[in-house]
Amino acid sequence: MKAIVMTSVGDPDVLVMDEVEKPAITEPDQILVRLKAAGINPVDTKLRSRGTYYPEQMPAILGCDGAGVVEAVGDAVSRFKVGDGVWFFHSGMGDRHGNYAEYTVLSERRAVNIPQGVDYPQAAAAPLVLITAWEALYDRAGMKQGQTVLIHAGAGGVGHVAIQLARAAGCRVLTTVGSAEKADFVKALGADVSIPYHDEDFVEAVLRHTDGKGVDIAFDTVGGKTFERTFAAVKPYGDIVSLLQPGPEIDWKIARMRNLRISLELMLSPPYYNWTEAQDHQTWILEQCAALFAAGQLCVHVAKELALSEAAEAHRLIEQGGMSGKLVLLIP
Repeated sequence: MKAIVMTSVGDPDVLVMDEVEKPAITEPDQILVRLKAAGINPVDTKLRSRGTYYPEQMPAILGCDGAGVVEAVGDAVSRFKVGDGVWFFHSGMGDRHGNYAEYTVLSERRAVNIPQGVDYPQAAAAPLVLITAWEALYDRAGMKQGQTVLIHAGAGGVGHVAIQLARAAGCRVLTTVGSAEKADFVKALGADVSIPYHDEDFVEAVLRHTDGKGVDIAFDTVGGKTFERTFAAVKPYGDIVSLLQPGPEIDWKIARMRNLRISLELMLSPPYYNWTEAQDHQTWILEQCAALFAAGQLCVHVAKELALSEAAEAHRLIEQGGMSGKLVLLIP
């Protein structure tokens, strides 16, 4: 089969098209999927430029997100049949079974039927960002109806689905954006307040829009000084969840004085450590999101579709920054 192979650690040019062995079902609970599309995520570019989780398994096939058609099933498979459309988060962290390829094999426990009305590119763009946002907002911060939530970089891949999840939960949503165009984009997604962080201090804006109280939950997708400055925008005893590892330069005084609960979110940990129950929970999250898709309460914005052969260009676009929504590789 054709696949985009990462030949070494380096710039996007280390991603090359190659002919590799087609995967085969080896366990009774596995399904063989003919991929139609693969989502591109910032983590893909980091694995390519810094090294994968499995450096001994080079060359590697990247791509954690995928969607396609079930082509064969193992003897014990009960959830799917040949011809079903499925979407999933699976592999792509540095082994040879990622989704920048024509085929992949995975356990049926990791796949979900594509919701009605969702096409393959949208389905492939969704899993990582949805699981990340859901785990951060619900599992880490305990989001519930009536709360006020601040989401940084609301037009981004994770941010734009986080806005929709918070709205679906009955929350008021504030979000930071970098342009007027992105302000219009997040408003269409349901954000109540967009804060142009280039033009005004987001902490002052948050306090102004919450009568000086601060938000119940802040979701940090940026890290660094943005993470630290957000402490002052969260109400006492509130929650802040970050996708980034806080550095040694962080001054924790305001967080401590306000008795904030600090949480970290890395949705790659369950598959990396093979935490089976946590992986099952991630599949459950996709099932809940499928229901939201079907109800018209959730969508994924695909900013651009590229051919599988254009994987290197997709990485360059992500590394340029400033993108709204997601990029997807189409697999003919």
